[in-house]
Amino acid sequence: MAGNNALGSFLKARRALVRPKDAGLPETGRRRVAGLRRDELAALAGVSLAYLTRLEQGRDRNPSEQVLDALAAALRLDADLTAHLHALAREAPRRSGEPPHRPEERPAPGTQRLLDAWVGTPAYLRGRRFDVLAANATAIALAPMYRPGRNLVRDVFLDPGARALFPTWDAVAADSVAALRAVAGADLDDPALRELVGELSAASDDFRRLWERHDVRPTRDETKEFCHPVVGPLVLRRHSLTVGGADGQVVIAYQAEPDTPSAAALARLTASASAPDRDESFRLT
Repeated sequence: MAGNNALGSFLKARRALVRPKDAGLPETGRRRVAGLRRDELAALAGVSLAYLTRLEQGRDRNPSEQVLDALAAALRLDADLTAHLHALAREAPRRSGEPPHRPEERPAPGTQRLLDAWVGTPAYLRGRRFDVLAANATAIALAPMYRPGRNLVRDVFLDPGARALFPTWDAVAADSVAALRAVAGADLDDPALRELVGELSAASDDFRRLWERHDVRPTRDETKEFCHPVVGPLVLRRHSLTVGGADGQVVIAYQAEPDTPSAAALARLTASASAPDRDESFRLT
């Protein structure tokens, strides 16, 4: 992880992802580094090489808004990545000393009752480190990784069954890492987050590669595909609902378009989840 130089790590990682020709630079001869050289980024952003070096090395942590915008433009960052860059710069001066203590995450009061009331809608409560804090029966029937106590990012990368569950696993994996970075923001000194990232980086080459890209993409409402071993394919619309005053907790709920094969499959899944003698043999592993 980036330690106390999250801003510098971000700049170096994103610089390596920009192809010179995309930045309007000629590609001549053999290049020693992937992406832009430091001097090339400095020229494109209109800052001195010495200043950019200090930023990347963590020796200068107070860039102006104008400098950050210029770097974002030169690095071809989208709106999410630009906002993340600004957040890293704002947080950098405070990233010293002991890491802040964060209490154990618990579901916001009443959340389980809310989830259980959504019969026919798979829904779960996600914590800021992507731990599942609460879920209804339909969500657990959709995927055991939605069971309370599981960690979504860990299961995506370390549970082999996830690749069968998600037909577009590559996209799900990339989105999971980018969403985790978006939630973490500049708070990379959170001990539990550091432990999770360290575990996954050691155990999964895919995770490590994606984490090192520094992609940032918050969870949004979008369509997600499942290949369920019992009810078959499902195409569901994901809804992300922030829980007010709960430090990053989010309710994730899925719905199918009415009168579609996915709606019929979801109805069968709901019925099996609510049956007293329902089969609990389905596991990702």
